[in-house]
Amino acid sequence: SLSTPAASYLCSSNLCCSSASQVIMSKEYTREEVAKHNTPDDLWVIIDHGVYNLSKFAKFHPGGKYVLTAVAGKDATAEFYGQHREEVLHGMGKKFLIGKVAGETLPSPPVPGTLSKVPFAESSAWLGFKTPYFKESHFRVRDAMRKFMDTEIAPDCHQLDDAGEEPSLEIYQKMGRAGILSTRVGPGPHLKMLEKLGVPVIGGVPADEFDYFHEMIVHEEISAIGTPGYTDGLGAGLVIGLPPVLHFGKPEVAMKCAKEVLLGDKRICLAISEPTAGSDVASLVTVAEKTPCGQFYIVNGIKKWITNGSFADYFVTAVRTGGTGMGGISLLLIERGEGLTTKKIKTSYSPSAGTAHVFYDNVKVPVGNLLGKENKGFQCIMSNFNHERWMIICGVVRCNRLIIEECFKWANQRKVFGKPLMQQPVIREKLAKMVAANESVHNWTENITYQMNNMNLKEQAVHLAGPIALLKYQTTRVSNLIIDEACQIFGGRAITRTGMGKVIEKFQRATKFGAILGGSEEIMADLGIRQSMRAMPPHARL
Repeated sequence: SLSTPAASYLCSSNLCCSSASQVIMSKEYTREEVAKHNTPDDLWVIIDHGVYNLSKFAKFHPGGKYVLTAVAGKDATAEFYGQHREEVLHGMGKKFLIGKVAGETLPSPPVPGTLSKVPFAESSAWLGFKTPYFKESHFRVRDAMRKFMDTEIAPDCHQLDDAGEEPSLEIYQKMGRAGILSTRVGPGPHLKMLEKLGVPVIGGVPADEFDYFHEMIVHEEISAIGTPGYTDGLGAGLVIGLPPVLHFGKPEVAMKCAKEVLLGDKRICLAISEPTAGSDVASLVTVAEKTPCGQFYIVNGIKKWITNGSFADYFVTAVRTGGTGMGGISLLLIERGEGLTTKKIKTSYSPSAGTAHVFYDNVKVPVGNLLGKENKGFQCIMSNFNHERWMIICGVVRCNRLIIEECFKWANQRKVFGKPLMQQPVIREKLAKMVAANESVHNWTENITYQMNNMNLKEQAVHLAGPIALLKYQTTRVSNLIIDEACQIFGGRAITRTGMGKVIEKFQRATKFGAILGGSEEIMADLGIRQSMRAMPPHARL
């Protein structure tokens, strides 16, 4: 499985496969032998064909000693999985593993990059279904991304997410040099630039062949680790902050910034929202005034809810250089330096995302860092929204799959009233609603992605702004439905930060981020219909 349990398993699999496996190969016990160790001071159990000596651990067991003495000398597999995630067995559990049951086989540890076999945990293309969208290079990117995430990110991500720690610069540099960061801002010349530096796209896809389906896969795999805050910390600011630099920055400015950011040596964010201007971008008040010499802007103001802002080196900042409204807005690339400070904002998901206030106090910015034309920044901002919203959609749909996978596993292993939860018709009906809803938005996402592959940016702006807005609206509505049903399936565990429902608990705190960031649901719904009315025949009648 690719879900969080499998990911957590990986952090201990190397040790488990070396020292512990040697013990297992040399020590075998019959079930009759295990049954003799059935006292509080001599307590063995069998779990998944492995034999565990819990004699010394029993008195420290968080649930009390009696829980273990009740299964002493017995096969406790069902009891164990009724209360614990698999990662516990392969994490702390390996300390107590002393052998295996004679003639029986221990489950093999997951291999990094493995596809999940849980129903609907993967999209149909990866399960052998026919697809008009994906070719061999897409499968290579999927395989390489999953292996990277399983080995480099997943082992620590839940611990870091819980602790609120930001992804390290080292992680960014690993992602940059693995050819991952460059794939998150679409096809373009930046991929060629990285190729010339010896950093090809992950999976070895030539820059000229890279398309939006490759990028979609990258966003999905980064989202699949099950840590919403830490996931956003892994470059959400780059996805929305770097494109304006690439598309509207002066060549020398764009080249310098892109190289540093795409190699992971520096981080970037987009600073638009303010305490008094969220969706109403045209009302922003952060001001930039030119110096008498005309060589610099002096920036003053505050930005709020800036993803990756607490650790960013570059801030793509919307400022007011002219009159009121959208006609007086410009976009500046501002480096962290004198007068620019940041302060973390506590939100409902992990501080690992680096969500921040950004304060500008007489920040001096070279006029060469203007992106696009002065007082034409609003157009630059709007041109970036389609890609940002599409990225959010890709991530949310993949997170929905993870939640569905968790629910299938739990419903299959959890026993209530003497039988698995899955045997309850009401549970199957909940799963059916979740699956049907998510498969529909996934297929719509693939269709939109295909259109993106066959339109230039100008055509996308004209024809896809409305459909992408409606898709984002529907995707986050589906996400809300899925997490709501998941909470009912997991019950009290869904509101407990540790244990069986910890993944569900994270997402029930984070679901609204997708519904608000990049444009709220209400704005998206309205935009989608307004855009569609442009093509409404004036004489259409009933």
